[in-house]
Order: sequence, then C-alpha cells, then structure tokens
Amino acid sequence: VLSTMNVQHIESLTPLVQRITGVQVRETVPDWVIQRAGEIVMADLTPEALQTRMRRGDIYPAERAERALGNFFRRGNLIALRELALRQVAQAVDKTLESYLAKEHLERNLGVRERIAVGISSNPAAQYLIARGARMSQAIDAEFFVVYVDIGTDSAPQDRQSLSENIRFAENLGATVARVQGRSVAEAMAEFVREKHITQVVFGRSASQGWRKYLYISAIHKFLRDAPPVDVHIVTQEAK
Repeated sequence: VLSTMNVQHIESLTPLVQRITGVQVRETVPDWVIQRAGEIVMADLTPEALQTRMRRGDIYPAERAERALGNFFRRGNLIALRELALRQVAQAVDKTLESYLAKEHLERNLGVRERIAVGISSNPAAQYLIARGARMSQAIDAEFFVVYVDIGTDSAPQDRQSLSENIRFAENLGATVARVQGRSVAEAMAEFVREKHITQVVFGRSASQGWRKYLYISAIHKFLRDAPPVDVHIVTQEAK
C-alpha cells in the first residue's frame, strides 16, 4: 500500500497546527497509521516553490489559490509546517534505527541526534545540574533526559520532598524524567545509557573529602567501565 498525506493531517499535531495557522483541520489520520508504516519518505519543497506552484494553478484553481495563499498557505505557516514535517520524519528514522540496533543486538550508538542524560539525586543542588543539562540540550537541539536511580537511600520525608521538587523542575524544563531501580547508580546509569543510546551524560560532583571522595571516584570509574562509549561531563555542585 502506497499513500501520501500532509503533515497537518496527523491527529496528534492538529492542535499545534491550529495554533500556528489559526485553521482547524478536521480530516485527520490516527498516529498509529504513521507508526505502522514500513517506510516514510518526505517529499520536501520550499515554501517559495510551493507558493509558485499554487500561483501557476498546479494545485488549486487561480481564484481559490489566491485565497489559500492569504490564509493557510502564508509563508510563515509553510515554514512552520515544513519544520513539523522534518521533525516527524526524523523521529521515524530514529525509531527505525533503534529497532535495527535492538534486532541486531548492537550496543553502538549510531544515532545522528545528540541525547543528553543528567543523573540526579534528592539533593536540592541537583536543580543546577538539570538547568545545565537543559541549556546544553537547547544549544545543540538534543533530546533531554533526567534520570533518578532509586537505590533505597532516599526514604526520609525531606528527601522525598526534595526529590519531587527536582523532578517537577526537570519536567518544567522539558526533560523526559526516568526513575529506575538499581543496586548501584553506576550500573543503572550505564544500562540506561545503553538502552536509550545516550550520547552525553552529566554527573554532579559534591563529595570531595575523605572516603566520600573515594566512593565518588570509584562510582565514576565503574560507570565508565560498564557504559558504552559516551561523553561524560562532571559538574561541580554544592553539597547537601
């Protein structure tokens, strides 16, 4: 089966399309149709080229084309819709790559888009790490994850409260928050990096004296040993 469609007809995008264009699109296609497609090919065209085709009468009759060019098909709308289409195709390609890696049991990260993960605890200072990770992600248009590894040490009411505040802060900055169970932070983070094909990891550094410093360095070394190749950023934060 071969079919074509415009990006504004994807059901989950219609509210965004309405905000951009001011037009409510009533004919929609469920997202599962796109998700089940064996292959997606984007027929790309610049806004200027599309407007030229419309003025020539290649798409609508002349009188209808002029009305359309003054409404839905304004240049600003076309630029935004083109970006939506590019992002939709990029997501589809990314999922195809993930499926291939899983099928072939490959741990290498072959993705072209950066993915940044910030490891946090219940320490209120983790919000600095989250903000730092958010800025890094925005600068390179990367996917942004915040990861909390539950090893059973944050059971006190004060810890649970500060952890909830950290997670809320991360969500407000657009992060995908993951709460995972693990025997150690290093092992769980390494597994998360492997599963999600993370390209950059941000850790905080607060324990800098005595045996705490030794434990911290040991955990970082264990992560580097267990994780696939990944860039690691160590960011200094104030101790709790």
